Amino acid sequence: MNRVLKIIYQPYKWFIVIPFMILNTMIMGSICVVVGFIFSQDAADILAVTWSRLSCAIGPVRVKIHGKKNYSRFKSYVVVANHQSMIDIPALHGFIGLKIKWVMKQELRKIPVFGAACNQLGCIFVDRSNHDAALRSIEEAKKKLSGKSSVVFFAEGTRSRDGRVMPFKKGAFMFAMETGIPILPVTIKNSMALLPSDTVDLTPGTVDIVVHRPIHVSPYHVENIDQMIEGTRRIIASAI
Repeated sequence: MNRVLKIIYQPYKWFIVIPFMILNTMIMGSICVVVGFIFSQDAADILAVTWSRLSCAIGPVRVKIHGKKNYSRFKSYVVVANHQSMIDIPALHGFIGLKIKWVMKQELRKIPVFGAACNQLGCIFVDRSNHDAALRSIEEAKKKLSGKSSVVFFAEGTRSRDGRVMPFKKGAFMFAMETGIPILPVTIKNSMALLPSDTVDLTPGTVDIVVHRPIHVSPYHVENIDQMIEGTRRIIASAI
């Protein structure tokens, strides 16, 4: 976006986009809590997809999915993605077409409405300051995972501040090996340019999501997990 258009966009961002995002989260989150409690996580997921698509539409942020032939929405995956921006969350949830359970830090559970909605969606809250508690959370998540659900890990553990893919943590890969669910590598491109980390400097544009071929974990053993981690990281980084 050129400088003139960016200046023109600012009032729209502050008076339309940001208030809408707050209202959208409060309303859809509240409905999600009720629907999830009365019906099911799958029913609540429909509302989460709607929230995600509305969030992108108001931006406006266009999302393009590349590699749809590499996965099926009727199967479960351990989705391993890079993380550049807060836009990554609605972009993935709203458009990839999978029933997603997020792995997120425990602190997000305390956010009014949002935390309760995520709980009804079956998200996995992890206390990253307590290793044993984090392992217990993952163990509980395995019991709740349905045959149609996919778990999303931002394997870097935090957002990249320069766009480069940082080293991956082991959690997603241990989860995949222990459950036998294939890893689905996903590359998120351009989201940092639309909303840089630690800012509200939102800019309209397009986020590209590249879905790579699944990696089946059965040939791997715990002893060579580092090989699997680095291989997955290279695949994701190759598309940026």
